[in-house]
Amino acid sequence: MFCLAADSDYTVRVVAPRETLTPKRQARKRSSRGQTFLSASSSRSSSDWIERKVRGMQILLVPALAKLPWLVHGFSTRPGGVSLLNGEKVLNLGFTEWDSKESVLENRRRFQSAFGATDLKLISLKQIHSDVIHLFDAAPAEPCRGDASVTNRSGLLLAVQTADCVPILLVDPKKRAVAAVHAGWRGTLQRIVVKAIGQMQMQFKSRPADLLAGIGPSIGGCCYEVGTEVATQFQSQFAEAPEWFDEFRTGDEPNPIQWLNMMPPGHQPPPKNVLLDLRKANRGQLLGAGLRAPNIFVSDLCTACRRDLLFSYRKEGAQSGRLMSVIGMLT
Repeated sequence: MFCLAADSDYTVRVVAPRETLTPKRQARKRSSRGQTFLSASSSRSSSDWIERKVRGMQILLVPALAKLPWLVHGFSTRPGGVSLLNGEKVLNLGFTEWDSKESVLENRRRFQSAFGATDLKLISLKQIHSDVIHLFDAAPAEPCRGDASVTNRSGLLLAVQTADCVPILLVDPKKRAVAAVHAGWRGTLQRIVVKAIGQMQMQFKSRPADLLAGIGPSIGGCCYEVGTEVATQFQSQFAEAPEWFDEFRTGDEPNPIQWLNMMPPGHQPPPKNVLLDLRKANRGQLLGAGLRAPNIFVSDLCTACRRDLLFSYRKEGAQSGRLMSVIGMLT
């Protein structure tokens, strides 16, 4: 489905991730040490990223993408902005009930200005946790419903909003094409990032081996609990799914099929939640689609652990702001 359509700054290394783990999760992390499974930071991690500070904002950049003179991109964080949330000025980039439209638009203006994208037309989506991907030749009059967008046109700034889900930015340096992907567990289950790559192949003749990918801050495998029914769906779709769930890696596998425990109806224990690593799942899908491991850059910042720096809907609920990840080509 397609919808056609002069501040000073400096850069420093990004702050290191900081986790707040329960004793149970600490034990799980210790038990998984020495395993051969790839962690989210086994690609280029946040320590390899750039943090640009402008007027109180902190924008995260992937160095490999920042080297391309015709490309602009950025992952927003919480500080800066004009939105007032619990007495704190924050850079909320999504239209939420607690914030005014005027504040969000001013935050977006400042955010675009922070990395030289003021003249680009921002294209955000009405995200619906789907696998719907839009091809943009021009900015639409109204936001389209979907969760990924692709373009090879300059002057457009593709955007996705997150507050725990995984933002993924893709660029083809040879064909000069870009994509922005929003991947929650539903989108990940539906392979939305793989389908976005497929659209780039079909529309622009992109080769997956040429693509660069930046996976931005999201909720980590340390904090993202999902029901066993979600784990069952992933196991039915992906052979490598056990690598993405903490319990399956440590041998503490839950039993999602309650009738197997032979207990009488009404006496079964409630199913346990499991920890899902969405970043690892999407990185695995990128590799499976043909991207080279050195071309995948993964942030290890967890939105739930780092609420001083990021927004987390899981932790803050309706009072959470929205992060924005953007990519576009200069005219």
